[in-house]
Amino acid sequence: MKKNPINTPTYVLDETLLRRNLELIASVQQRAGVRIILAFKAFAMWKVFPIIREYISCSTASSPWEAQLAVEEMGSLAHSYAPAYTEKDFDTIVACSSHITFNSLAQFHRFYPAVLQAQHPVSCGLRINPEYSEVETALYNPAAPGSRLGIVCADLTTLPEGVEGLHFHTLCESDSYSLEHTLEAVEKKFGALLQQVKWLNMGGGHLITRKDYDVEHLIRLLLHFKKKYPNLEIILEPGAAFVWQTGVLESSVVDIVGNHGVKTAILDVSFTCHMPDCLEMPYKPMVRGACQIPIAGKPTYRLGGNSCLSGDFIGEWSFDQELKIGDRIIFEDMIHYTMVKTTMFNGIVHPSICLRKTDGSVEILRQFEYADYKLRMC
Repeated sequence: MKKNPINTPTYVLDETLLRRNLELIASVQQRAGVRIILAFKAFAMWKVFPIIREYISCSTASSPWEAQLAVEEMGSLAHSYAPAYTEKDFDTIVACSSHITFNSLAQFHRFYPAVLQAQHPVSCGLRINPEYSEVETALYNPAAPGSRLGIVCADLTTLPEGVEGLHFHTLCESDSYSLEHTLEAVEKKFGALLQQVKWLNMGGGHLITRKDYDVEHLIRLLLHFKKKYPNLEIILEPGAAFVWQTGVLESSVVDIVGNHGVKTAILDVSFTCHMPDCLEMPYKPMVRGACQIPIAGKPTYRLGGNSCLSGDFIGEWSFDQELKIGDRIIFEDMIHYTMVKTTMFNGIVHPSICLRKTDGSVEILRQFEYADYKLRMC
């Protein structure tokens, strides 16, 4: 049997699959006449930015470090938004941004004088809260009652001088019909203001590259909206869509334990450290070669992480054969919202990062060492 060239644990991004997604996103951008930019909060693997730049040119940042990354590695100024800026960080935000969205009127008035001193043009916007969202998971719903994100219509009857754009973000791995319903709410509450600005950022959560996403409906929707508001540049900033189903997290079984009839395969990865959305959303990831729903009579295992958190497990899956120590467990679709959210809790070995190129060869882009852990803890 040919030896697998990839040691575990490792994230593996497939360049062919990445380019497939990028081609679709670039096509939507061109056909709909909008700007689609990459949200670093979902994917910030900067060593593949040269590939991404072949298809799109800009990115969105949620912090000064992400804004710096946009300038240094995407080669363009960022569209920046954060729930709050600080004096300590705002000089970096201004220097690295072409667009800055403010979460509140107080933040805008506090920092707009600094924007006027910028060495290059910076367009300012406000985040609005349409108080409508179809996101069912409360942790990811920015329009829930009492949300700290965005200005509600009752508090925004007029726009301050200097505001050139509006920004909403209420989607999460959503379809074009959720966007259509959201736009109806935005127009109902903020329609008069849309006539007064130059751009509208429709945020992220547009899962354009999902197999069942109605791309043609999205394009029709955007073209119709642009026709209604010809004064607006339309911006979308998906993150997950860029790398949806483009790579995996490869792991190995390191032990098998039993308790009250439950067999757990302990892996050399951790859900809480390396796949946090599985516990936060929560959701059960696909495992290559395994059945998502346990099947009576087949070897069935709970999969457990190797941290000391008792809840560091997801389960159960059925396999064709009994698992044994050293077996490879491959978690599908583990590129978005994984590397950007990982931790070094327990000092667990951090997965390496690899790129499978179009010719099938594998390039190791990053390996983590003890020093990476130690230097974070000083």
